[in-house]
Amino acid sequence: MTLYYTLIFGVLVAEMTMFILLMLPVPSKYRRPVTLALVKPFEQPQIQVAVKCVLVFILLLFVDTINRVYKIESELNVNPVAASGSDRAEVLSRKFYAQRNMYLTGITLFLTFTVFRTFHLVSELLTSKEVYRADPADKNQIKKEIAGIDAEIASLKERAESLQADM
Repeated sequence: MTLYYTLIFGVLVAEMTMFILLMLPVPSKYRRPVTLALVKPFEQPQIQVAVKCVLVFILLLFVDTINRVYKIESELNVNPVAASGSDRAEVLSRKFYAQRNMYLTGITLFLTFTVFRTFHLVSELLTSKEVYRADPADKNQIKKEIAGIDAEIASLKERAESLQADM
């Protein structure tokens, strides 16, 4: 594996570690410091630019590997019978490496977006928990809103049943 695919594999391992740390079922008082510690380095503008450049580089490698897999596949389809055994083995070997690199870069890009979305969901959950725990007056207001919405749902269900009975 070349150096840049080894580095991409390192990025993939780091993303998997971050994803596991975000998904561990730990209490909120421990989750908040872990989440803040994970995101703190990425708040600096220099790091954000570097991460975006790395993601663009990985995207370019992904597109390149897709083209390479397509070329190798077309090479195999052009003349599959006339190729000798050693030539065919060499082409299949190149196809394997191209597919491996395509899957490596693709899953790295996918996991990047998954980790970012998961982080935003976890941070939103933590802020919602803080707001809910902070003000008891808001609890009563939220409970009233929930009761009003439940009553509206019940009335809509009754209307739907009566409309269905009329049909």
